[in-house]
Amino acid sequence: MTTATIEEEIIVVGGEHIPSPDHVMSKYMTEIGKCPEEGEIMEGTVIRADKKSVYIDLAPFGIGMIYGREYTNAHDLIKHMNLGDKVVAKVVERENADGYVELSLKEARQSLIWADAEDLVKKKTIIDLPVKDANKGGLILDWQGISGFLPASQLSGDHYPRVSDGDKDKILEELKKLVGEKLSVVMITASPKEGKLIFSEKEHNQKEKEEIVAKYHLGMIVDGEITGVVDFGAFMKIEEGLEGLIHISEMDWGLVDNPRKLFTVGDKVKAQIIEIKENKVSLSVKVLKENPWKGAEKKYKKGETVRGAVIKFNKYGALASIEEGVAGLVHISEFGTEERLRASLELGKTYPFTITLFEPKEQRMTLSFAGEKKA
Repeated sequence: MTTATIEEEIIVVGGEHIPSPDHVMSKYMTEIGKCPEEGEIMEGTVIRADKKSVYIDLAPFGIGMIYGREYTNAHDLIKHMNLGDKVVAKVVERENADGYVELSLKEARQSLIWADAEDLVKKKTIIDLPVKDANKGGLILDWQGISGFLPASQLSGDHYPRVSDGDKDKILEELKKLVGEKLSVVMITASPKEGKLIFSEKEHNQKEKEEIVAKYHLGMIVDGEITGVVDFGAFMKIEEGLEGLIHISEMDWGLVDNPRKLFTVGDKVKAQIIEIKENKVSLSVKVLKENPWKGAEKKYKKGETVRGAVIKFNKYGALASIEEGVAGLVHISEFGTEERLRASLELGKTYPFTITLFEPKEQRMTLSFAGEKKA
């Protein structure tokens, strides 16, 4: 006759020692760890599918179920499933009324996609993406079914819209020409909470640009070609892959109201490098010309009466040029109001002025009207 003696963890059966059921379950639970939590991403095998639900084997945690709204939301994914397929799903409820782990395929897919996006941002991976649309601020790109934004400021020099008059409608027309094309970009922002992706076309060629810029230094004189003219200056191609900006203030010693009067696309230009910062090159054309203020230092002095032509009105008063590249401000306070100033001084006409401040090294001059003021 066989007898069994039950101890705390061991059962002796016919002289053999075997673990008790309680001990086996305790060890099993320790091995499988904690139960799945809401929001956790899990992998399982499809074991049954019908028109309203899908069942997933989540061994050793039990059976997962996709049904109701989650089934409807993921219908496009579910219709391609087969028994035995491995799938990844997100836990939305640890245990529903029927004892199943409730799952969401679509939420899992979104979680994985955003995790991939954050990884792309971290690694600065270059990806080729199609341009879906354009607006006045930039381009709309598509990545994994999510629309992302590529600001115009993040476009490479080849794709940046250089419109002659800076008109936003014309900029949009230029951007729309890129719709349908594929651009090589890097993802620079991924915000799952806001559902926001931002791309840059400039970032991916930074290393190459660094190598090109390293060949140049401050004070170097370079030859190039004007590739674009905008309200604030002109872009000059120094070599393939490198452009510099000639700011409006560095175009000429005289007043420049409109850069397009000095430069047009295709012009061959000589300029000096005056700044290199964050792989951006700033250029000056005027430093290669004689500074008229040096000559003016020997010709004029404070208190002297000179003749000058009114070349511009601004909120402070009027600018009067006493020679090419040398101008002084006639302050509006002399006349009381802008109306009286404009009544006494006409654009393009020459009048007598007294120099009230003269600092040629700082290129500063103020003038006082020495003619008859009109009421």
